[in-house]
Amino acid sequence: MSSLIEELHRREAAAREEADGLRREIDALNERLAEAEERLARLEITRETVAEILGEAGGDRVEAGAATVPVRVKVAGPVAVESAPAAPVGVLTVPPWRPGIAVAVLPKTYQDLVEVLVDAGHPLRAGQVAAAAGLSTDKSKVEGLRAKLKRLVDRGWLAEDGPGRFTTAGRQDGAQSSRQ
Repeated sequence: MSSLIEELHRREAAAREEADGLRREIDALNERLAEAEERLARLEITRETVAEILGEAGGDRVEAGAATVPVRVKVAGPVAVESAPAAPVGVLTVPPWRPGIAVAVLPKTYQDLVEVLVDAGHPLRAGQVAAAAGLSTDKSKVEGLRAKLKRLVDRGWLAEDGPGRFTTAGRQDGAQSSRQ
């Protein structure tokens, strides 16, 4: 009887060791997946930003290798950030917050994000912001949204109330909804 118990202990230990090894592999794969998704989100944002910039550039086109891309040929004079409907090439699209600046100076997508957080009245995670704004809650899309929220935090429009919890910056004059 003792040999049967010993055999069961041996098999249990082997199964436990195999399970631990699989958990380590899963952890490593989860890390790789998170890195790949973050890289994908950054590339998506970059592609969208370039498409936005090139879309604003006008109708003139230039051959660039195998692709034809639009380019801006006119140089605009000084443009006030508050009155610019779209950011010209080379201009910061999300200006730093300062007293007296309105949410209306932000691109529409950023205005919508600030408005969602103002309406919520409490901190939200990126996935909650995506759901509240009617955006996709796919992991890669939420990562792209998180990058936009972080940009708004870096520029002073929003604050992070703990890791990954976004909220308004607590100012009455700048980071409030354009509807008010």
